[in-house]
Amino acid sequence: MPSSALYVARTGLSAQETRMQVISNNLANVSTTAFKRDRANFATLAYQDARVAGQQSSGQTAYATGLNLGTGVTIQATTTELAQGTLQSTSNAFDLAISGDGYFQVTLPDGQTGYTRAGNFTKSAEGLLVTAQGYPVQPQVTIPQGAGAITVAPDGTISAVLAGSSAPVTLGQLTTATFANAAALQPAGDNLYRESGGSGAPQVGAPGLTGHGTLRQGYLEASNVSTVTELVDMIECQRAYEINSKMVSAVDEMLKNANQSLT
Repeated sequence: MPSSALYVARTGLSAQETRMQVISNNLANVSTTAFKRDRANFATLAYQDARVAGQQSSGQTAYATGLNLGTGVTIQATTTELAQGTLQSTSNAFDLAISGDGYFQVTLPDGQTGYTRAGNFTKSAEGLLVTAQGYPVQPQVTIPQGAGAITVAPDGTISAVLAGSSAPVTLGQLTTATFANAAALQPAGDNLYRESGGSGAPQVGAPGLTGHGTLRQGYLEASNVSTVTELVDMIECQRAYEINSKMVSAVDEMLKNANQSLT
């Protein structure tokens, strides 16, 4: 029994350490554009059934209760919370935020499509709208040299006033992608996500259509991490880790006393 208790306490230490890593990552990204916080989900490990309720205790009777011994806990999964962060004004014409559901689409170096909520875009030397890493935004939009009064409408239509003209000209239209289960998108770093088997296929459409949020020019979405919530979770995690550590010490003391008694 004591050795089993040691194992159970060890699983508790491991699970709380993993939870602390999740909390630490949330706090580290509190200022990351459009970051979505993660939550650690716990699950019990398999039970040892020494006696099952309803099992025959004699020829005429059955046990009313069972004897089931748990073997510990594990981190079952992490869940991404998709609540939208606050939209912060930047007054930068190339900063875009999605108000509602949806992801910007970018072309990755391997040719695949990445998805992001971080709309801190810029213009490349070729005039393409790109991410900070230089990944082109899809559909590609070229902004001619000398274009001014660049405007991005809520539906993604991009227009600008070209040199020698006084009327705005439409340059293209951005689209956004939504997913049946966006929480299952695979994080890829650099504020990017990739499609996964659990996310479902992307549903691409113009901003403002059913299920697609609208665009806000001159705004960026802030992280949805609350420092107060994370600090409370951190304290709770620390206390749980301490209790499991004390359990290890207590069982170790019990084993020590047992060994001394037997020698």
